[in-house]
Amino acid sequence: MSVDRRGWSYVVLCLLTCFATPVAAMAPIEHWQTDNGARVYFVPAPELPMVDVQVVFDAGSARDADRAGLAQFTHHLLDQGAGGLSGDEIAARLEGVGARLSGQSLRDMAVLSLRSLVDRKYLDPALAVFTQVLTHPDFNRVDVERERERLLVGLQYAQQRPGEVAEKAFYAGLYGDHPYATPSEGTAESLKAIDRDALRAFHTQYYVARNAVIAIVGALDRAQAEALAAQLTRGLPAGERALELPPVPDLSAAAERHIPHPSTQTHILVGQPGMRRGDPDYFALYVGNYVLGGGGLVSRLSTEVREKRGLSYSVYSYFLPMARRGPFQMGLQTRNDQAAEALKVLRATLTRYVAEGPTAAELEAAKKNITGGQALRIDSNRKILEYLAVIGFYDLPLDYLETFNAKVEALTLEQVNDAFKRRLQPAHMLTVQVGSE
Repeated sequence: MSVDRRGWSYVVLCLLTCFATPVAAMAPIEHWQTDNGARVYFVPAPELPMVDVQVVFDAGSARDADRAGLAQFTHHLLDQGAGGLSGDEIAARLEGVGARLSGQSLRDMAVLSLRSLVDRKYLDPALAVFTQVLTHPDFNRVDVERERERLLVGLQYAQQRPGEVAEKAFYAGLYGDHPYATPSEGTAESLKAIDRDALRAFHTQYYVARNAVIAIVGALDRAQAEALAAQLTRGLPAGERALELPPVPDLSAAAERHIPHPSTQTHILVGQPGMRRGDPDYFALYVGNYVLGGGGLVSRLSTEVREKRGLSYSVYSYFLPMARRGPFQMGLQTRNDQAAEALKVLRATLTRYVAEGPTAAELEAAKKNITGGQALRIDSNRKILEYLAVIGFYDLPLDYLETFNAKVEALTLEQVNDAFKRRLQPAHMLTVQVGSE
């Protein structure tokens, strides 16, 4: 889903959003529930005459069950026809009032966002269309078949891209029978088998108020934000919140998979299940990973792989916290004839780091970089909106942003070392290589 027509009003919005919102000026997060159970998170931002709204449903590909691609297929069709309006009519109406509709479908969540001016002559028509997209998608036969063909073409294209092949194999190997293993984009077989009844049933089950989080940032007061949230969810049945996903088990042993691919570069991914949102080790692992491979050119991995040996232009590591344990992943691309050496260095660097941890100087530098950059991570309404949605969806504390820097600064070397030794097992990692032999 992406509706982004460049009308004059949208140009105005883009210019307005170039101005940063000072962190210190961010108002406290307000939270409530709508009458039918949607959880709402609101931050007033009166500096600009606009509002950003994001509605997040627990309706990502982890809910596909035995129909891989169903969540993404459903999400892509929401703005292709709703409430009797065609996709072109939806786009034209939003363009006419300078509003912007966007969205994405991930493993945990399905996201729809609206940006609009707050003047009622622009906001009311934009909300009317947005509400129809949320609550009454048509799933017309022609739209379904067109989207199916588009998704199938996308699958063929992805097979030509070694990075995407590696990522899909990585999730499949890491999660086994867990719902996170499901390929979000589906398979040719699963996409061909999904019919309109399945799409409607998925929307009916998961696009409901109790399964929704609404984030609002903009030039509204509390009463106006409450009215907006009520309007958005009025057409949604209360429904039920999606059941918790099952826990992610540890890997019992190391595993390797090499997928031949006619490419000049080999893509290497190494990892294991990492951590979930709200994990008690979140800050220790997040900051510690900055030293290992999250800090760009100053990281340990970059120093060993790129600077000392010239094996790859870039190398990284990250934790991706999700509702359940998302992946810890290290990755790089290198010439096919260097793949074995690069992988050896990657593994050795991780093993040493887990055993010894960062130095005091490395940890201090990581803290300064992370806390110093926090202001830039929430310097616009859009960025604050994204954080609100994450805080709401994963039930994080409302003071998450306010206390972030203090929690980073309070970390000790012992805490980081302990967390890495307990949580990462270098001898039990999954390795995926995609490239020529």
